[in-house]
Amino acid sequence: MGLRDTYAYAISTAKGKFDGNAEERDGKLHFKGSVKTEQDANEIWAAIKTIPNWRNEVVADIKVVGGGSGGGVATKARTYTVKAGDTLSAIAKQHLGDANQYMKIYEANRDQLSDPDKIKPGQVLKIPS
Repeated sequence: MGLRDTYAYAISTAKGKFDGNAEERDGKLHFKGSVKTEQDANEIWAAIKTIPNWRNEVVADIKVVGGGSGGGVATKARTYTVKAGDTLSAIAKQHLGDANQYMKIYEANRDQLSDPDKIKPGQVLKIPS
């Protein structure tokens, strides 16, 4: 059974929302493409994360393309994989330029974080703009 079979639920969740492909190469499943809304991206991520070993098997580059009447600009949905010793403050300083912005990262990841002081290595956090 290949990775496309393992992640069939994520691939079917992406259908109709995801303008791109899921390609198996180098022992990983690569999702590359765009979606119209952050919600669509989150739904695809949630489907990917139903597989316990997803961190070792999936590489995803999912861009969110704003779908408003203003024409929208493509923006990359930024993520960060937590390493041992990381804190939300340090991640905020590195990615947002201000350690005090750690609550923005916490709020963007309430679906997987119950406490801003309890992050674990391997977690993939969404980094807000």
